[in-house]
Amino acid sequence: MSNSASPSADSSTPGTRQPLKIVFAGTPDFAAHHLQALLASEHRVVAVYSQPDRPAGRGKKLQASPVKQLAVAHEIPVYQPLNFKQPEAREELAALQPDVMVVVAYGLILPQAVLDIPRLGCINVHASLLPRWRGAAPIQRAVEAGDAESGVTIMQMEKGLDTGPMFTKVHCPLATDETGGSLHDKLQAVGASALLQTLTALAAGKAVAEAQDDSLANYAHKIDKPDLNLDWQQPAEVLERRIRAFNPFPVCFTHLAGERIKIYRAQCLAESSAAAPGAIVRADKQGIVVACGSASLAITELQMPGKKPMAVTQVLNGYGDKFAPGTHLAAE
Repeated sequence: MSNSASPSADSSTPGTRQPLKIVFAGTPDFAAHHLQALLASEHRVVAVYSQPDRPAGRGKKLQASPVKQLAVAHEIPVYQPLNFKQPEAREELAALQPDVMVVVAYGLILPQAVLDIPRLGCINVHASLLPRWRGAAPIQRAVEAGDAESGVTIMQMEKGLDTGPMFTKVHCPLATDETGGSLHDKLQAVGASALLQTLTALAAGKAVAEAQDDSLANYAHKIDKPDLNLDWQQPAEVLERRIRAFNPFPVCFTHLAGERIKIYRAQCLAESSAAAPGAIVRADKQGIVVACGSASLAITELQMPGKKPMAVTQVLNGYGDKFAPGTHLAAE
């Protein structure tokens, strides 16, 4: 993993570091990791903004976000507006008089009136090497596309979606077996240190931002159900990357005899088959081998309805008859 020498400026001169008064806005675990880093730093987090509590679990009870839970544990005031359209919400933020607002996977688009409130503006931690993968799901889309590297960009926020000038970029190579989950964990670790580096430069008045090249931009669309529904007409290589991208959440699926089967891990096989796409060619301890639009895919970990994810050997011990050669898996 490497940190770009530019655009962040050197802020190591003794006596230039000043603690900042920060308002933090974020919601999921990725954001909570960055909040934890701020809480352990010299900076002062005076308030936290997070998405409203949502129903979760089988009982559909309201559950606070990971960011809210961390803030409450540290006795930091938490604000949860539905949006910032109401003047009261903006006035509440302005009354906090923050030096800077740090935004990490918050889930709300901030209007210009909010971006203008902090003395140093709002900065965002984005889990890609901007301008590549602007948008909602940069981690998963990088894995799905087969990118050789990803990273984290710390940028100044502006009205456009992830279009602001960049302070810091940290590069992170992708492993051949990278999953959405493993890349998430790598990027939250490097993102936290990049955030602190950027704040140090901001506090010293030495941060320099570099404009994005819009001609290189692409968009990381929100993950929808059709993204998870495996189409066996596609090449095995494409399906294998998709399975990795959405592991451990929200997880790809297929259908077997009317039941939804979740697929957690699979391997591409160079072998091709005369069988129709979706047909099970063979099933053994190496995997449940399925014919694809080109080449074949060996499923090595899956989840039967109402069960936990299991390795293929466990699946075949309990459900071997369901995966007999000639049986067809189907898209919904």
